[in-house]
Amino acid sequence: MSVKALVKILQGAGIAVCLAVSPASAEYVGMPGAVLQGLDKITARVSELPIQNGQTVQFGSLVIRVSACNRRPPEEPPEATAFVEIGDGKKTPPTLLFRGWMFASSPAVSAFEHPVYDVRVLRCLVR
Repeated sequence: MSVKALVKILQGAGIAVCLAVSPASAEYVGMPGAVLQGLDKITARVSELPIQNGQTVQFGSLVIRVSACNRRPPEEPPEATAFVEIGDGKKTPPTLLFRGWMFASSPAVSAFEHPVYDVRVLRCLVR
């Protein structure tokens, strides 16, 4: 059964039909960096970490680098994504613990799992 036939049947039954079509390639705007939130589970200390793209910062024993941060335009539902690399700074060179995209609206989708630290994306830095 085609979509048009299904819509006609539903409309004939008095059911309102709304089809939301979003573009396959959602337009994201590149930003100069990201604001991450770091939690030290031992001390319960929460820190905001503003990081420029390409910059590396130290949080506890972690070395954190942001390569890119993108956000949706203001007319779209809010979302920020950042490509983050996290390493263990106790070792030389640092051992890579996490590399990937993090999503502000869904931190569990690609979470950084560590026994002492939690790191998540809050938002992108504004130009």
